[in-house]
Amino acid sequence: MTNRPISSTGSADAVDQVRLRSVRLPLRVPVSDAKVLSGRQRPMTEVALLFAEVLTTDGAAGMGFSYSKRAGGDAQFAHAHEIAPLLIGLDANDIQRNMLQLVWAGASVGRSGIATQAIAAIDNALWDLKAKRSRLSLARFIGSHHDAVRCYNTSGGFLHTPIGAVIDNALAAVEGGIGGIKVKVGHPDARQDLDRVRAVRDALGAHVPLMVDANQQWDRPTALRMGRALEEFDLVWIEEPLDAYDVSGHAELARALDTPVATGEMLTSVREHRDFIDAGAADIIQPDAPRVGGTTQFLRLLALADEAGVGVAPHFAMELHIHLAATHASEPWVEHFDWLEPLFNETVEVTNGRMIVPTGPGIGLTLSERSDAWTVADEVIR
Repeated sequence: MTNRPISSTGSADAVDQVRLRSVRLPLRVPVSDAKVLSGRQRPMTEVALLFAEVLTTDGAAGMGFSYSKRAGGDAQFAHAHEIAPLLIGLDANDIQRNMLQLVWAGASVGRSGIATQAIAAIDNALWDLKAKRSRLSLARFIGSHHDAVRCYNTSGGFLHTPIGAVIDNALAAVEGGIGGIKVKVGHPDARQDLDRVRAVRDALGAHVPLMVDANQQWDRPTALRMGRALEEFDLVWIEEPLDAYDVSGHAELARALDTPVATGEMLTSVREHRDFIDAGAADIIQPDAPRVGGTTQFLRLLALADEAGVGVAPHFAMELHIHLAATHASEPWVEHFDWLEPLFNETVEVTNGRMIVPTGPGIGLTLSERSDAWTVADEVIR
């Protein structure tokens, strides 16, 4: 077991225990994007989540989560279980210091990837706890600029979905209050991509914001050719047109196209995002708080984006990202995915094209009874 720190606070704010839960949430239908059609991945059938609940000696509690898709859930749980004992006895208020303790505990496995994502669940739990102590929502605790944030739907536009159903899903989403629609592209037959986008644009009309996502499946010549062909559809952005780590390729593409280029969901550190920002390789960054290390690191990215004049549209995990996006001074976008809704007793409200920022204490989430059936590991560390 990892050694605990020599000293502890002995105060009511000291961490008394950490509960870790590994949950495997099945999806209603297998999901395919361009990575599946290219043969690089199999259809996704579940999302693995790591929940961390931090309790203090006076009984206060905060809950955070991280997640992985297709692989990595067991590894996240294992790493969190190994380092969580370091928190026992520490002051829960000292979030940045506590996170550094956990980062250095796992320094030999690096500062990104699985290690960072395991830490994210604990980091988010500490922020939830601290906001609850102040009786403020997480957004208000950090300092909110928005009571509602623009939102767009992704879950209805995957490549496994026939175009008729994509259109029906898009129209239903807009009717239900969603502000924009994103559809997947990157099909091996580029004509199918263009036909799908044209069909959705025609169905929605010119006034509804529309985005596309290639999930890293184009090479540089294809991305340029497709980007130019897609200009006619007045897209809000083209997402992940190239490999997630191709900084120079994204920079060249961003300079060549009128349509903004968005990327960043696969990056797992602030440093990786900073490389894109510094190179002018993304008009819009799409950081994922559970992937970059939690709320602490996400706030660093918001500051970098603000300084560089880069747009922000966080990836997935809307239940957390609505709070974080609301703290950004410019007008962000939040991605609407309904996949995680069965896990929580609360649902995110959308109306008039915007997602309403919850006003209850902390992140404002409690696990539903249904989550017990999907729990594969549950450990309490004291």
